[in-house]
Amino acid sequence: MNPERPKANDKALQINLDGAKYGTFAEIGAGQETARFFFRAGGASHTVAKTISAYDMAVSDAIYGTSDRYVSRKRLLAMLDREWGLLLERLEKTRGDKSTFFVFANTVATRGYKQSEPGQGWLGVRFQTRPHEAPSQIIIHVRMLDVENTREQEALGTVGVNLIHAAFYQHGGPTKLIASLLDDLGSDRIEVDMIKFSGPRFEGLDNRLMALQLVEQWLTEAAMFTADGEAVIPSEVLYKKAVLVERGSFRPLTNPMLDMLERAREQFVVQDSMKGETPVEIFEMTLRQLQVGDAIDHHDFLDRVDTLGALGRPVLISNFLRYHRLVAYLSRYTQKPVGLPLGVVRLRDVMAEKFYTDMPGGLMESLGQLFKNGAKLYVYPSLDRTGKLTTLENLEVPPNLRHLFQHLVENHFVEGIRNHNTEYLAAYSGEVLKKIQDRDAAWEQLVPAPIALAIKEKHLFGWGDK
Repeated sequence: MNPERPKANDKALQINLDGAKYGTFAEIGAGQETARFFFRAGGASHTVAKTISAYDMAVSDAIYGTSDRYVSRKRLLAMLDREWGLLLERLEKTRGDKSTFFVFANTVATRGYKQSEPGQGWLGVRFQTRPHEAPSQIIIHVRMLDVENTREQEALGTVGVNLIHAAFYQHGGPTKLIASLLDDLGSDRIEVDMIKFSGPRFEGLDNRLMALQLVEQWLTEAAMFTADGEAVIPSEVLYKKAVLVERGSFRPLTNPMLDMLERAREQFVVQDSMKGETPVEIFEMTLRQLQVGDAIDHHDFLDRVDTLGALGRPVLISNFLRYHRLVAYLSRYTQKPVGLPLGVVRLRDVMAEKFYTDMPGGLMESLGQLFKNGAKLYVYPSLDRTGKLTTLENLEVPPNLRHLFQHLVENHFVEGIRNHNTEYLAAYSGEVLKKIQDRDAAWEQLVPAPIALAIKEKHLFGWGDK
């Protein structure tokens, strides 16, 4: 096996030759793509206790119970539960002293003659590292990016083998484990946009850091988790929902940042296209915004998401430097309106031609992609150090862009935030952070109360270190 970039066949053979590993393969939706690698590698009788492909819906329901969606986290967990129970019931007495059991399962939809959309699905492995121990588990969600069905199936089998192999042999830590999921593949073929670790082997592991790793290592462009740290895929949160997403560094989130979101929501929900719906509200941070100096400080990252969690909103981590890419991403999962609250200073950057020289259509192409699906910008005023207030109405725009800017305003693609709290405008994150670290009590009045409580209870951002 090539230690630099091992092949799936070699990994399957290594597991087959390891007499301790023994388990079940249960695969729905794309055939038995992972199990096939183990049969082809040779020696599968040392590893495979059973393979099953409950392809018919009625058969699948009879085995695993009914489900609203067959390609879902719920179905995957039902498969793992059922097959794990059967494996122990049938083999614990005869093989339990010498075997470390595992169950691999997936439920996937690949391209077919009736489906032209890219394939996607759930994969999971429940496993022991020692005989008789309580199991650990890893589940992932993937998007398959090949345009041919056969290549999608091949990629699915490969990532399945990588997942099983990583569970047993990647003892260098979850970071290396995550990197190994694309062995013998590439990010142009498979996107892993969600991962969750659980069980005794991963005790103390923070799955929010693992979501960050997916983005840092380019297994996906964006990863999401809920306010309580549960890893999710975007469709679980966004499906058929209007979205209000605020981008920032949140180091920490201050009163004007929350005021911006709340005032934008007031204007967002009354537009005709909302039809009385309540939007999902999300905080988004890009990798660039997470950098402290030239690197991402993982402890600092957790401090930020701990404070955001206190406000009860999901968090999205992304590689989307430009807003139009964020909107295109959200449009994969919902066709409902998207609202983007942002400060007037950031709007100036959105309108800056210098940031789009790599795009054939430049600024016009970016704006076209940003607004084509009904997205709308809600602009919050800013107060500079001299006391000058800048709003949407008095924002200085380069002469060659004034007519374009006026077009966006008059057609309600861009809207100024009304009813903002002018008392909040003088709060700046950098100064608030310094006050926290210096134990200057004035900081508590500059952030929302739940944020202040979280900072003090958990000693975030260095509070109390001195």
